[in-house]
Amino acid sequence: MFTQELTDLARRIGTLLNERGETVGVAEGSAGGLISATLLSIPGASAYYLGGAVIYTAAAGRAWMTGAVETPQGMRGATDVFATYLARSVAARLGATWGLGEAGAAGPPNRYGDPAGHSWSAVAGPVESSRQVLTGLGDRSDNMVAFAVAALGLFAEALV
Repeated sequence: MFTQELTDLARRIGTLLNERGETVGVAEGSAGGLISATLLSIPGASAYYLGGAVIYTAAAGRAWMTGAVETPQGMRGATDVFATYLARSVAARLGATWGLGEAGAAGPPNRYGDPAGHSWSAVAGPVESSRQVLTGLGDRSDNMVAFAVAALGLFAEALV
């Protein structure tokens, strides 16, 4: 599943984090661990990657994210608010400089009615930002790659 684009983003991110002495934690859902795997595919990732979790279910969110930061009222998965919550929570849990959160629907549509190919990515740290992705694709694997590219791209932009 690794693409050249993913590898290039991970190298750029790793270089920037190393130069600054900063760290990152990842909480991802519909990317299924691909964001973390991509970051970890670069030699020396242990200098900046503190850990991650696949928050694919409400049970996982309760187990690994609850209590790290205040939970927004009325929050639901696969939204800007949820991705931002994940980013803030994972950074707080791990004591990382940066948190990267992702949530969406790789396919089929999720229980909230969001279409396949819908995802939100968020970065929390010295800079906060978020971005929605709508791929228009029905293929689960292609969407997972697109979500990882979008999340890592957003993070790379925040680091500049």
